[in-house]
Amino acid sequence: MNKIASFTVDHIRLVPGIYVSRKDKVKDAVITTFDIRMTSPNDEPVMNTAEVHTIEHLGATFLRNHEEYKERVIYFGPMGCRTGFYLLLAGDYTSADIVPLMREMFSFIASFEGDVPGACAKDCGNYLDMNLPMAGYLAKKYLTDVLENIQDFQLNYPE
Repeated sequence: MNKIASFTVDHIRLVPGIYVSRKDKVKDAVITTFDIRMTSPNDEPVMNTAEVHTIEHLGATFLRNHEEYKERVIYFGPMGCRTGFYLLLAGDYTSADIVPLMREMFSFIASFEGDVPGACAKDCGNYLDMNLPMAGYLAKKYLTDVLENIQDFQLNYPE
C-alpha cells in the first residue's frame, strides 16, 4: 500500500502552525484540509483527551456559527496523535487565508466561560471527559505563541 499524504510529512521537523494538509476535488468543488498543529510532534507532550475534547466542542460550535464560514465548514476534529486538529473547509484556500479565522476561534476558546456546548449525556458520548480550564490555557498558548506572529515556516510543511 502507498503511504497516505499525512504520513509523508516530516514530523521531526514539523512545528506548531497551520498547514494545508491536502486539497480534494469533489465534482466541481475543492475541499481544503488544514492541519492545525498545536504541539511539536515527538518533541513536547501531546494534549490530554479531556482538553482535546473540550477544544473540539468549542471549536466546532464556534465554526458552525461563524457568520462568514459556517456554510463552508465540513469538519473540525482532533488528530489521533493528539498534537492538533483537522479543519475541512469547502473552497480552495491557503494556510494564510484562515489565520484570522483561527485567531478568532482560539481567542473564543481561550476566553470561554460557562457550560461547554454539547457537554451532557444526551448530546455527547463521553461528556465527562472535558477540561475547560486546560483547554483555555492551551488555546491561549497557541494564540500567543503561534497565531499572533505566525511566520511563513509555520504555514508550509517542511520540505
